[in-house]
Amino acid sequence: MMRDLRFRLEAGLAAALLWLVGCLRPETASNIGGFVARVIGPWLPVSRVADANLRLALPELDAAARRRIVRGVWDNLGRTAAEFPHARNLRRTEAGAGWEVAGVEHLRAVLDAGGPAVFVAAHLANWEAIAPVFGHFGHQLAAFFRPASNPYVDRMIRGLRGLDGAPQFAKGAAGARAGMAHLKAGGLLGALIDQKMNDGIAVPLFGHRAMTAPAPATLALRFGCPIVPIRVERLGPARFRVTFEAPLAHPASGNRQEDAAALTAAINLRLEAWVRARPEQWLWLHRRWPKELMS
Repeated sequence: MMRDLRFRLEAGLAAALLWLVGCLRPETASNIGGFVARVIGPWLPVSRVADANLRLALPELDAAARRRIVRGVWDNLGRTAAEFPHARNLRRTEAGAGWEVAGVEHLRAVLDAGGPAVFVAAHLANWEAIAPVFGHFGHQLAAFFRPASNPYVDRMIRGLRGLDGAPQFAKGAAGARAGMAHLKAGGLLGALIDQKMNDGIAVPLFGHRAMTAPAPATLALRFGCPIVPIRVERLGPARFRVTFEAPLAHPASGNRQEDAAALTAAINLRLEAWVRARPEQWLWLHRRWPKELMS
């Protein structure tokens, strides 16, 4: 009973904050969220995780450069949170709040071919901008998600995402089976591939082994379908560029396990290139590498 009360209080506070930023213009909400987060965030203990990750992945950076990136990480995260109530309503536009698309030819080629396809992205810029892009082109993107520990907050988040009826599969065995069935029926499936998965496979990321989910690669190989990287960049307050890259080549060694590992490593290479280009827009606050590498 006490836990349920705590969950309800947390959800009420979250709802009030989301309503408040939802009343603002998207750019204003973004600027306020970024300001608050970059002032407070660097002082929180979790910022030490980001610094440790940066020291491991980008050892060429000095302490001042790492501090600037961590501050930028908080700025982007605060903006992303404040933009959340607006994300589903943002539209394709050449200026101001909204998004632009690059690599449309890669998306159209996949959509015109019909059949299943896997799309992979990361917690870069505002990843919530991806789903509305598919809606703009008249398609739904089903997705894996990690449920929030608070069920009321989780329900609120899923509603605000505005996926317009697109299936959402909770990470885990049941979700994996549902995602497989969705692809078998010819659907489009998206996954964020940059977080640590303890029961994943070890593949390189910034030159160090990182436990990574093999499901996107495994599913693409199983169904013989394209696997398309999606890069999101923040261009300004509530403004983004969503880039569809060319599908990744499928390894063909004949060994399904080795091919899945090679394709997962190729995904991590794309992630690494994106992060190197805009390191302040990635979620460095996550414990991405094994503890023994962080000492």
